[in-house]
Amino acid sequence: MSIKQGQSDRVNFLSSFSSGTSSEDYDPSTVIGLGTSNIKRPTFFTPHPPTPCTEMRTWRVGMAWLCLSLSLVGGARLRRVRRGWMWNQFFLQEEYTGSDYQYIGKLQSDQDHGNGLVKYVLSGEGAGSVFVIDENNGDLHATRRLDREEKSFYILRATVVNKHTGLKLEQETEFIIKLHDINDNEPVFSRALYTGSVPERADIGTSVIQVTATDADDGMYGNSAKLVYSISQGHPYFSVDPNTGVIRTALGAGDMDREQREHYQVVIEAKDMAGQRGGLTGTTVVNISLTDVNDNPPRFTQSIYQFRVAESSQWGGAVGRITATDKDIGQNAEMIFTIVSGDGMDTFNISTDTDTQEGVLSVSKPLDYERKPSYTVEIQVQNTHLDPRFMSSGSKDVATVRIAVEDVDEPPLFDKASYLMEVKEDAAVGVAIGSVSAIDPDRARSMVKYSIDRRTDMDRLFNVHPGNGSVFLLRSLDREESPWYNISVIATEFNNPRQSSHVPVNIRLLDVNDNAPTFASIYETFVCERTKAGQRIQTVSAMDADEPSTGHKFFFSLAPEGTHRSNFTIRDNGDNTAGILTRRASYSRLHQSVYLVAVVITDGDYPMQSSTGTLTVRMCTCDRHGNMELCNAEALSGSTGLSTGALIAVLLCTVILLMLVVLFTALRRHRKQEPLIISKEDVRDNVVSYNDEGGGEEDTQAFDIGALRHPDTAALDEASNQRRDIVPSDTLLFPLHRRVAPGLLPVGVASRDTGEDVLEFIHQRVLENDSNPTAPPYDSLATYAYEGGGSVAESLSSLGSTSSEAEQHYHYLSEWGPRFRRLADLYGAEDTDFS
Repeated sequence: MSIKQGQSDRVNFLSSFSSGTSSEDYDPSTVIGLGTSNIKRPTFFTPHPPTPCTEMRTWRVGMAWLCLSLSLVGGARLRRVRRGWMWNQFFLQEEYTGSDYQYIGKLQSDQDHGNGLVKYVLSGEGAGSVFVIDENNGDLHATRRLDREEKSFYILRATVVNKHTGLKLEQETEFIIKLHDINDNEPVFSRALYTGSVPERADIGTSVIQVTATDADDGMYGNSAKLVYSISQGHPYFSVDPNTGVIRTALGAGDMDREQREHYQVVIEAKDMAGQRGGLTGTTVVNISLTDVNDNPPRFTQSIYQFRVAESSQWGGAVGRITATDKDIGQNAEMIFTIVSGDGMDTFNISTDTDTQEGVLSVSKPLDYERKPSYTVEIQVQNTHLDPRFMSSGSKDVATVRIAVEDVDEPPLFDKASYLMEVKEDAAVGVAIGSVSAIDPDRARSMVKYSIDRRTDMDRLFNVHPGNGSVFLLRSLDREESPWYNISVIATEFNNPRQSSHVPVNIRLLDVNDNAPTFASIYETFVCERTKAGQRIQTVSAMDADEPSTGHKFFFSLAPEGTHRSNFTIRDNGDNTAGILTRRASYSRLHQSVYLVAVVITDGDYPMQSSTGTLTVRMCTCDRHGNMELCNAEALSGSTGLSTGALIAVLLCTVILLMLVVLFTALRRHRKQEPLIISKEDVRDNVVSYNDEGGGEEDTQAFDIGALRHPDTAALDEASNQRRDIVPSDTLLFPLHRRVAPGLLPVGVASRDTGEDVLEFIHQRVLENDSNPTAPPYDSLATYAYEGGGSVAESLSSLGSTSSEAEQHYHYLSEWGPRFRRLADLYGAEDTDFS
């Protein structure tokens, strides 16, 4: 068709399709430029001319018909203008299944007069392969089945050329082939599996999750892509919105209980063609879980719990575990246990084990079976996180707990945690200074004995009576050495010594005025020869090791023996100090260079103690300003710091050093002479101790047989004549002082002039030793009933000894002096030859 250019009138199109007709006004230029591309809803054009087009101009476009009524809007008629091409756009149905090529349409040019000189040429997308044209008549065909979802339109170009010359008869024109959509694609969900959740006991209509499906068909044509959602599985618990795909709860709060059913599987179906019959469908699965809310209170597994606990359980010791259950999960099942009543509220405590959600009952105070053997408490449990919506059904539970205390053998219990005792430092030995008391807390009430832990009393100054617990002194004490003593007393059960307890005992010594005051330091001063009477030359003070409760008070005075002839006087200042004053105007250094002033210091406590201190005053020559110029050598030495006490100390040290030297020399000589007496080979006139494994009598140490030859002198000089290598053990326990006058000898001891023989002396000594059961058997006769056979020694006599004098060494004989020189030469030469 063609429209004359410049026409201002509007063209009215009347389109007819299956659902009816409609009329719209279009600008002529639009119609001319776009052809039928703007015709409304061309998809629903029928393949046959519609009835309303019988009196109108019609065009076949592909498989559709276009009805065009040419009329002027203002009533004037349009004039038709002729143009070369009568096509611009074709429509082709997708998914053609015929055996022949699908006919699309016919291209016709005004230059084709049917004389066979015109040739139609096709180019563009799919030309020659997908689309072919009959070069003689312009018929257009599709060679294969096409899918609109793969490609919805094709752009091609057509031209007309002279078949003989190949020259173009018209300009090349572009046209479009659009694929007509059919409902060949089913809806597809974005996910094959959805997962959602909703709180249990939610109200009806609570949104759970939204599902979405898409359709690949063209949504601009018909209802091929219009989807409708429905639920095919999941009734009656859930519903789905048909247009939006939102899934909602369909039952009330009482029916959606997680504790009864937690998981649901819902199948959602999406159907195109607006859900009409014949539409395609797609499905998806939605797994829905009910989340927990705190709609169940905790409940005890039993109404009464019973436990047993030993009375020796320490603070915090576990008694038992209490179990409660809650159907909820997570933080909604967290519980807290409390003791709400009972006689053990202050004795026991309960806490919650966060891992197991159990109540742990523990001891919070010491238990005593004898005082209270059982307890009963009420335990309450409730959730930590409460939901106000469900509190009306009850959020707590209560159970009874009975606790029996088991008796345990306990150690004695002192009535005090510690004891403080006071005693005066001059208390006599054996005086009780206090007492401790402990009892057996068990029902048996076993007796208790007391003792002192000697690790706290290493010096054994104190002791305790094992029966009544009285603490008394074993030794004298001195507060000035130690004012405090800390000991520990042990109380032990008689029937079970393993059960014992300790208690600290602090003993404070009370001061007694038993120390005399003394000068605070050594006082030495000087006085000028031309001094004045009454001049203060020294201030003295005192100190006292005692500590009276009212404080120290010292009094100073000159010693009585020097008061009438003293050259100095003393003035008590009343503040525990005193001043030494000159008594006359001048002194002579040549007459007397040193004065010793005796001062009596007395304390003010009871009993009063006093001592005498000496002040050394030296005479010196001074200038007119009182500065010392010249003193005697004695005075000078004293002034340089070498005091009398220091000189005495030096002298004592010198004497001690000399004594050590002498003692060392004597010991060296003693060691050289010892082989004559204690040599293992020398058994002359001695009984030698043999180290026999078979035992023997106690009297195995050697004794001096010389005492038997001179019994009169043995009694007088026994202590001095004992051999140095023999120390009787009885002298350690019973020291005997035997140096007595000749007229005071003990009974039975003969004097030098009596002339008693040795036999009588022996009988007398045997009688004395027999009457003393503690005396060792020295110098006594022992009767042997049977000595046994096979003695290794064979004989105790030196005659039977296998040793010889050649084995003896006599080098020490040369040290005995000129008298024994000959003897030394004899034995020394023989020893030399032997060696």
